[in-house]
Amino acid sequence: MTSRRVINWSRPAPIVPARSVAGRTLVLLIAIMSFLSSVTFGSVLLVQQSAVGWSADVGREVTIQIQPLDGEVMESNLRLAVSIAESIPGVASATPLSIPESQELLEPWLGNGLDLNDLAIPRLVVVTLSDPGGVDLTRLETEIATINGASVETHAAWRTQLNTMAGTIVLSGLLVLALILVATALAIVFATRGTMATNRSIVDVLHFIGASNRFIAGEFQGRFLLIGLRGGAIGGIAALVFFALVGFSMGTVVQGQSTTQIGILFGEFALGIGGILGIVGVVFVIAGLTAITSRFTVRRFLTQIS
Repeated sequence: MTSRRVINWSRPAPIVPARSVAGRTLVLLIAIMSFLSSVTFGSVLLVQQSAVGWSADVGREVTIQIQPLDGEVMESNLRLAVSIAESIPGVASATPLSIPESQELLEPWLGNGLDLNDLAIPRLVVVTLSDPGGVDLTRLETEIATINGASVETHAAWRTQLNTMAGTIVLSGLLVLALILVATALAIVFATRGTMATNRSIVDVLHFIGASNRFIAGEFQGRFLLIGLRGGAIGGIAALVFFALVGFSMGTVVQGQSTTQIGILFGEFALGIGGILGIVGVVFVIAGLTAITSRFTVRRFLTQIS
Protein backbone atom coordinates (compact mmCIF):
# COMPACT_ATOMS: atom_id res chain seq x y z
CA MET A 1 0.00 0.00 0.00
CA THR A 2 1.62 3.19 -1.12
CA SER A 3 1.36 6.37 0.87
CA ARG A 4 0.81 9.73 -0.69
CA ARG A 5 2.13 13.00 0.55
CA VAL A 6 -0.63 15.54 0.98
CA ILE A 7 0.52 19.04 0.07
CA ASN A 8 -1.32 21.86 1.80
CA TRP A 9 -1.55 24.82 -0.57
CA SER A 10 -3.55 26.97 1.83
CA ARG A 11 -2.13 30.20 3.21
CA PRO A 12 0.10 29.79 6.28
CA ALA A 13 -1.46 30.66 9.59
CA PRO A 14 -0.46 34.03 11.03
CA ILE A 15 2.24 34.03 13.69
CA VAL A 16 -0.02 36.02 15.98
CA PRO A 17 -3.37 34.15 16.20
CA ALA A 18 -6.35 36.32 15.28
CA ARG A 19 -8.21 35.48 18.47
CA SER A 20 -5.20 36.11 20.66
CA VAL A 21 -5.39 39.88 20.25
CA ALA A 22 -8.16 41.59 22.22
CA GLY A 23 -11.16 40.87 20.06
CA ARG A 24 -14.64 42.26 20.21
CA THR A 25 -14.04 44.55 23.18
CA LEU A 26 -11.21 46.43 21.47
CA VAL A 27 -13.11 46.59 18.18
CA LEU A 28 -16.12 48.03 20.03
CA LEU A 29 -13.91 50.53 21.86
CA ILE A 30 -12.28 51.72 18.65
CA ALA A 31 -15.69 51.89 16.95
CA ILE A 32 -17.02 54.14 19.73
CA MET A 33 -13.94 56.37 19.59
CA SER A 34 -14.15 56.51 15.80
CA PHE A 35 -17.84 57.44 15.98
CA LEU A 36 -17.16 60.24 18.48
CA SER A 37 -14.21 61.50 16.43
CA SER A 38 -16.22 61.46 13.20
CA VAL A 39 -19.22 63.22 14.78
CA THR A 40 -16.91 65.85 16.27
CA PHE A 41 -15.13 66.36 12.96
CA GLY A 42 -18.42 66.57 11.05
CA SER A 43 -19.90 69.06 13.53
CA VAL A 44 -16.82 71.27 13.35
CA LEU A 45 -16.94 71.14 9.56
CA LEU A 46 -20.63 72.07 9.47
CA VAL A 47 -20.13 75.00 11.85
CA GLN A 48 -17.15 76.20 9.83
CA GLN A 49 -19.15 76.00 6.58
CA SER A 50 -22.09 77.81 8.17
CA ALA A 51 -19.76 80.51 9.49
CA VAL A 52 -18.37 81.09 6.02
CA GLY A 53 -21.91 81.37 4.70
CA TRP A 54 -22.92 83.76 7.49
CA SER A 55 -19.93 86.01 6.87
CA ALA A 56 -20.52 86.01 3.12
CA ASP A 57 -24.23 86.81 3.49
CA VAL A 58 -23.64 89.58 6.01
CA GLY A 59 -20.80 90.99 3.91
CA ARG A 60 -23.02 91.24 0.83
CA GLU A 61 -25.51 93.57 2.48
CA VAL A 62 -25.52 96.90 4.28
CA THR A 63 -28.53 98.62 5.79
CA ILE A 64 -29.61 102.24 5.60
CA GLN A 65 -31.64 103.27 8.64
CA ILE A 66 -33.84 106.38 8.49
CA GLN A 67 -35.32 107.73 11.71
CA PRO A 68 -38.80 109.36 11.52
CA LEU A 69 -38.30 113.06 12.30
CA ASP A 70 -40.75 115.93 12.52
CA GLY A 71 -40.86 117.95 9.34
CA GLU A 72 -39.35 115.17 7.24
CA VAL A 73 -41.27 113.24 4.60
CA MET A 74 -40.31 109.60 5.11
CA GLU A 75 -41.26 108.37 1.64
CA SER A 76 -39.25 111.13 0.02
CA ASN A 77 -36.22 110.29 2.17
CA LEU A 78 -36.58 106.61 1.29
CA ARG A 79 -36.58 107.36 -2.43
CA LEU A 80 -33.55 109.62 -2.01
CA ALA A 81 -31.68 106.96 -0.03
CA VAL A 82 -32.41 104.36 -2.70
CA SER A 83 -31.25 106.73 -5.43
CA ILE A 84 -28.01 107.53 -3.61
CA ALA A 85 -27.26 103.88 -2.87
CA GLU A 86 -27.85 102.73 -6.44
CA SER A 87 -25.51 105.42 -7.74
CA ILE A 88 -22.58 103.97 -5.80
CA PRO A 89 -20.35 101.59 -7.85
CA GLY A 90 -20.50 98.04 -6.51
CA VAL A 91 -24.13 98.27 -5.35
CA ALA A 92 -26.47 95.80 -7.03
CA SER A 93 -29.77 97.02 -5.63
CA ALA A 94 -31.40 99.01 -2.83
CA THR A 95 -34.80 97.90 -1.55
CA PRO A 96 -36.82 99.78 1.11
CA LEU A 97 -38.67 97.62 3.61
CA SER A 98 -42.34 98.28 4.09
CA ILE A 99 -43.80 99.03 7.54
CA PRO A 100 -45.20 95.45 7.93
CA GLU A 101 -41.80 94.01 7.00
CA SER A 102 -40.10 96.25 9.55
CA GLN A 103 -42.58 95.15 12.20
CA GLU A 104 -41.86 91.49 11.43
CA LEU A 105 -38.20 92.14 12.21
CA LEU A 106 -39.19 93.33 15.69
CA GLU A 107 -41.55 90.45 16.51
CA PRO A 108 -38.79 88.09 17.78
CA TRP A 109 -37.80 90.79 20.29
CA LEU A 110 -41.18 92.31 21.21
CA GLY A 111 -43.46 89.31 20.67
CA ASN A 112 -46.45 88.72 18.44
CA GLY A 113 -49.74 90.58 18.52
CA LEU A 114 -48.38 93.98 19.54
CA ASP A 115 -49.73 97.10 17.87
CA LEU A 116 -46.63 98.89 16.64
CA ASN A 117 -48.40 101.54 14.60
CA ASP A 118 -48.07 104.13 17.35
CA LEU A 119 -44.32 103.59 17.68
CA ALA A 120 -41.81 105.61 15.71
CA ILE A 121 -40.23 102.66 13.93
CA PRO A 122 -37.19 103.49 11.79
CA ARG A 123 -37.50 102.60 8.12
CA LEU A 124 -34.85 100.40 6.58
CA VAL A 125 -33.34 100.16 3.12
CA VAL A 126 -31.54 96.89 2.38
CA VAL A 127 -28.57 97.52 0.07
CA THR A 128 -27.25 94.45 -1.77
CA LEU A 129 -23.64 94.65 -2.90
CA SER A 130 -22.47 93.11 -6.15
CA ASP A 131 -18.82 93.65 -5.21
CA PRO A 132 -18.36 93.76 -1.41
CA GLY A 133 -14.63 94.32 -1.75
CA GLY A 134 -14.84 97.12 -4.32
CA VAL A 135 -17.76 99.19 -3.05
CA ASP A 136 -16.94 102.63 -1.64
CA LEU A 137 -18.73 102.47 1.73
CA THR A 138 -17.16 105.71 2.87
CA ARG A 139 -18.77 107.58 -0.01
CA LEU A 140 -22.08 105.85 0.70
CA GLU A 141 -21.98 106.86 4.37
CA THR A 142 -21.02 110.44 3.49
CA GLU A 143 -23.83 110.92 0.96
CA ILE A 144 -26.45 109.17 3.11
CA ALA A 145 -25.51 111.44 6.01
CA THR A 146 -26.94 114.37 4.03
CA ILE A 147 -30.41 112.93 4.71
CA ASN A 148 -31.68 114.00 8.13
CA GLY A 149 -31.90 111.03 10.51
CA ALA A 150 -30.26 108.57 8.09
CA SER A 151 -27.25 106.37 8.81
CA VAL A 152 -25.52 103.33 7.30
CA GLU A 153 -25.01 100.04 9.18
CA THR A 154 -22.27 97.89 7.64
CA HIS A 155 -22.78 94.94 10.05
CA ALA A 156 -19.02 94.80 10.69
CA ALA A 157 -19.63 94.20 14.41
CA TRP A 158 -21.96 91.28 13.62
CA ARG A 159 -19.39 89.74 11.30
CA THR A 160 -16.73 89.99 13.98
CA GLN A 161 -18.99 88.38 16.57
CA LEU A 162 -20.04 85.60 14.20
CA ASN A 163 -16.47 84.84 13.23
CA THR A 164 -15.37 84.87 16.87
CA MET A 165 -18.17 82.53 17.91
CA ALA A 166 -17.53 80.16 15.02
CA GLY A 167 -13.80 80.20 15.66
CA THR A 168 -14.37 79.36 19.33
CA ILE A 169 -16.66 76.44 18.43
CA VAL A 170 -14.22 75.12 15.84
CA LEU A 171 -11.27 75.40 18.24
CA SER A 172 -13.25 73.66 21.00
CA GLY A 173 -14.25 70.89 18.60
CA LEU A 174 -10.64 70.34 17.51
CA LEU A 175 -9.59 70.19 21.17
CA VAL A 176 -12.28 67.58 21.86
CA LEU A 177 -11.13 65.62 18.81
CA ALA A 178 -7.54 65.70 20.06
CA LEU A 179 -8.63 64.48 23.51
CA ILE A 180 -10.59 61.61 21.93
CA LEU A 181 -7.51 60.57 19.95
CA VAL A 182 -5.36 60.71 23.09
CA ALA A 183 -7.90 58.60 24.98
CA THR A 184 -7.92 56.13 22.08
CA ALA A 185 -4.13 55.88 22.16
CA LEU A 186 -4.13 55.25 25.91
CA ALA A 187 -6.78 52.56 25.56
CA ILE A 188 -4.72 50.87 22.84
CA VAL A 189 -1.64 50.98 25.05
CA PHE A 190 -3.42 49.12 27.85
CA ALA A 191 -4.99 46.66 25.40
CA THR A 192 -1.61 45.98 23.77
CA ARG A 193 0.16 45.40 27.07
CA GLY A 194 -2.59 43.03 28.13
CA THR A 195 -2.31 41.18 24.84
CA MET A 196 1.46 40.89 25.14
CA ALA A 197 1.15 39.52 28.66
CA THR A 198 -1.44 36.98 27.49
CA ASN A 199 0.72 35.91 24.55
CA ARG A 200 4.00 35.80 26.46
CA SER A 201 4.50 32.16 25.42
CA ILE A 202 4.27 33.09 21.72
CA VAL A 203 6.80 35.88 22.23
CA ASP A 204 9.20 33.50 24.03
CA VAL A 205 8.95 30.97 21.19
CA LEU A 206 9.60 33.67 18.60
CA HIS A 207 12.64 34.81 20.58
CA PHE A 208 13.84 31.21 20.86
CA ILE A 209 13.80 30.69 17.09
CA GLY A 210 15.70 33.94 16.57
CA ALA A 211 12.96 36.43 15.70
CA SER A 212 13.93 40.04 16.26
CA ASN A 213 11.96 42.52 18.33
CA ARG A 214 11.26 44.48 15.13
CA PHE A 215 9.75 41.43 13.45
CA ILE A 216 7.57 40.58 16.45
CA ALA A 217 6.38 44.19 16.77
CA GLY A 218 5.50 44.20 13.07
CA GLU A 219 3.37 41.07 13.44
CA PHE A 220 1.39 42.57 16.32
CA GLN A 221 1.15 45.88 14.47
CA GLY A 222 -0.45 44.19 11.47
CA ARG A 223 -3.01 42.47 13.67
CA PHE A 224 -3.88 45.70 15.48
CA LEU A 225 -4.09 47.56 12.16
CA LEU A 226 -6.85 45.18 11.02
CA ILE A 227 -8.66 45.70 14.33
CA GLY A 228 -8.32 49.47 13.94
CA LEU A 229 -9.66 49.41 10.40
CA ARG A 230 -12.60 47.24 11.41
CA GLY A 231 -13.55 49.34 14.43
CA GLY A 232 -12.88 52.61 12.60
CA ALA A 233 -15.07 51.58 9.67
CA ILE A 234 -17.93 50.66 12.00
CA GLY A 235 -17.68 54.00 13.81
CA GLY A 236 -17.36 55.98 10.57
CA ILE A 237 -20.40 54.34 9.00
CA ALA A 238 -22.37 54.90 12.20
CA ALA A 239 -21.41 58.62 12.08
CA LEU A 240 -22.57 58.96 8.47
CA VAL A 241 -25.87 57.31 9.37
CA PHE A 242 -26.16 59.68 12.36
CA PHE A 243 -25.76 62.80 10.21
CA ALA A 244 -28.19 61.43 7.62
CA LEU A 245 -30.83 60.70 10.28
CA VAL A 246 -30.40 64.09 11.96
CA GLY A 247 -30.64 65.89 8.63
CA PHE A 248 -33.76 63.92 7.71
CA SER A 249 -35.44 64.53 11.09
CA MET A 250 -34.69 68.27 10.98
CA GLY A 251 -36.16 68.56 7.51
CA THR A 252 -39.30 66.44 7.87
CA VAL A 253 -39.96 65.00 11.31
CA VAL A 254 -39.17 67.76 13.81
CA GLN A 255 -39.88 71.34 12.80
CA GLY A 256 -40.00 74.32 15.10
CA GLN A 257 -38.13 77.31 16.48
CA SER A 258 -35.43 75.19 18.16
CA THR A 259 -34.90 73.22 14.95
CA THR A 260 -34.55 76.46 13.02
CA GLN A 261 -31.90 77.73 15.45
CA ILE A 262 -29.96 74.47 15.19
CA GLY A 263 -30.22 74.72 11.42
CA ILE A 264 -28.78 78.23 11.53
CA LEU A 265 -25.80 76.96 13.54
CA PHE A 266 -25.09 73.72 11.64
CA GLY A 267 -26.75 74.37 8.29
CA GLU A 268 -28.69 71.48 6.76
CA PHE A 269 -26.48 68.77 8.29
CA ALA A 270 -25.28 68.00 4.76
CA LEU A 271 -21.64 66.94 4.94
CA GLY A 272 -21.11 66.83 1.20
CA ILE A 273 -18.26 65.02 -0.52
CA GLY A 274 -15.64 66.88 1.53
CA GLY A 275 -17.25 65.86 4.81
CA ILE A 276 -17.58 62.22 3.77
CA LEU A 277 -13.95 62.10 2.67
CA GLY A 278 -12.99 63.77 5.95
CA ILE A 279 -14.74 61.06 7.96
CA VAL A 280 -13.01 58.41 5.83
CA GLY A 281 -9.76 60.16 6.70
CA VAL A 282 -10.66 60.03 10.39
CA VAL A 283 -11.19 56.26 10.07
CA PHE A 284 -7.73 55.80 8.57
CA VAL A 285 -6.21 58.07 11.22
CA ILE A 286 -7.79 55.92 13.94
CA ALA A 287 -6.50 52.75 12.27
CA GLY A 288 -3.03 54.19 11.81
CA LEU A 289 -2.99 55.43 15.40
CA THR A 290 -3.96 51.93 16.55
CA ALA A 291 -1.15 50.30 14.56
CA ILE A 292 1.56 52.80 15.46
CA THR A 293 0.64 52.91 19.16
CA SER A 294 0.59 49.12 19.38
CA ARG A 295 3.98 48.89 17.66
CA PHE A 296 5.68 51.29 20.06
CA THR A 297 4.02 49.58 23.02
CA VAL A 298 5.18 46.14 21.84
CA ARG A 299 8.73 47.36 21.24
CA ARG A 300 8.87 48.84 24.71
CA PHE A 301 7.44 45.66 26.25
CA LEU A 302 9.98 43.52 24.43
CA THR A 303 12.81 45.77 25.53
CA GLN A 304 11.75 45.43 29.15
CA ILE A 305 11.59 41.62 29.11
CA SER A 306 14.81 41.16 27.10
